[in-house]
Amino acid sequence: MATFPAAADRYSRPAIFFHWAIFVLVALAYLAIEVRGPKGSDSRVFWSNVHFWAGTLVLTLAVLRLLWRLWHGAPADIDANRLLAFLSRLVHLALYLFIFVQPLLGILMINTGGHPVTLAGLDLQITLAGPDPIARKAIRDAHVLIGNAFYWVIGLHAFAAIAHHLVLRDNTLRRMI
Repeated sequence: MATFPAAADRYSRPAIFFHWAIFVLVALAYLAIEVRGPKGSDSRVFWSNVHFWAGTLVLTLAVLRLLWRLWHGAPADIDANRLLAFLSRLVHLALYLFIFVQPLLGILMINTGGHPVTLAGLDLQITLAGPDPIARKAIRDAHVLIGNAFYWVIGLHAFAAIAHHLVLRDNTLRRMI
């Protein structure tokens, strides 16, 4: 039977905060896209603003999370077979890439459409690129494809955490709560 991990085996409080805050923001970004409503509607404007805020905050926290990870490190891996360890690293790498690449693609998609990303409530406009209709289509397609693919990667990550907890009965999940 698994016990709660010692403090040295757990992720630090900042790492736990970054993990769960990014999770909530990614979920909010997905929700906003799913419920945003038809073009030109007040609902579309509101949920697009929520999506922009969530994506921008994901990118901001991703930078802070990576800096924290580089500075503080992570607890040692739990003893597992080599295949599970490899798959875990692969999924975590994909998730790290996702939290950087997806918001950047979103910003570039809006920018290449000829607009800055404007964060409602702030006098802040984000422009990384100028208008480019050809690039916009490719960037939009990549943003949508990656967004759809990551429903599955995020689901796999959650499934693995639950399987570690319920089937393997190790401390993998407990280290992040």
